[in-house]
Amino acid sequence: MYDDTSMSAVSEPELLAVAHEAARAAASELLTRFGHYQQDIRAKSGPTDLVSEADVAAESAIRDVLREHRPADGILGEEGGATSGNGELRWVIDPLDGTTNFLFGVPQFAVSVACEDRDGVLVGVVLDPVREESFAATRSGASTLNGAGIVASRRENLGSALVATGFAYDAHVRARQAATLAHVLPRVRDIRRAGAAALDLAWTACGRYDAMFERGVKPWDIAAGGLIAERAGLTVRALTAHDDMPEGILVAPTALLDELLGLVVDG
Repeated sequence: MYDDTSMSAVSEPELLAVAHEAARAAASELLTRFGHYQQDIRAKSGPTDLVSEADVAAESAIRDVLREHRPADGILGEEGGATSGNGELRWVIDPLDGTTNFLFGVPQFAVSVACEDRDGVLVGVVLDPVREESFAATRSGASTLNGAGIVASRRENLGSALVATGFAYDAHVRARQAATLAHVLPRVRDIRRAGAAALDLAWTACGRYDAMFERGVKPWDIAAGGLIAERAGLTVRALTAHDDMPEGILVAPTALLDELLGLVVDG
């Protein structure tokens, strides 16, 4: 898909700096619109899957930054789709993760910007514009929050774990997820559903949650957050699609992984 021309001339810190700039550009577009009536709201895959003018403006801002600094790279964006590049790198971007929260005035949303090569994600940034919290990681470096190192939970007992999750847009899948949740809930301390997968992953990376799982997520939802969680010390597992359930992601401390995975897969 990509050749080797773009990788040799750039370092992880340079890519991370571009990711930070792109995320801040999107956040600026979001903050000027948050709390105000949004025009041009439309449904995508269904009535619960919404996109607004804010999503589009934020993604445009990210693409402008990438065109300036990384014009040869490919881009995969939630709203603008995929654009091919001439090099090895591709940016995977979600300009507004948590659109429903944003439209209802709930201050729980984020910008997610990641850069990947053929081996996976190289750098990732999840920016919470409201709290001014910027989570970041590189493939060879540590995870950070506003530049300071973070460490994930080391909990060993699932019964005392706070676990985050989310739900798909499809009603049939949601019903199946509710059944899974009925298996998980009695076995953990509690469940949280905040409505932004990228932030769920970032918050798990810094220990606010012990673990997180969700099906129906897209690459732009989890590319940056998955790297941040992994570099903070968590194990990241892909959930394969089965029995009409879409693929997903599970992140947890190693000691909790197998037990939680069994509940999520078999529940």
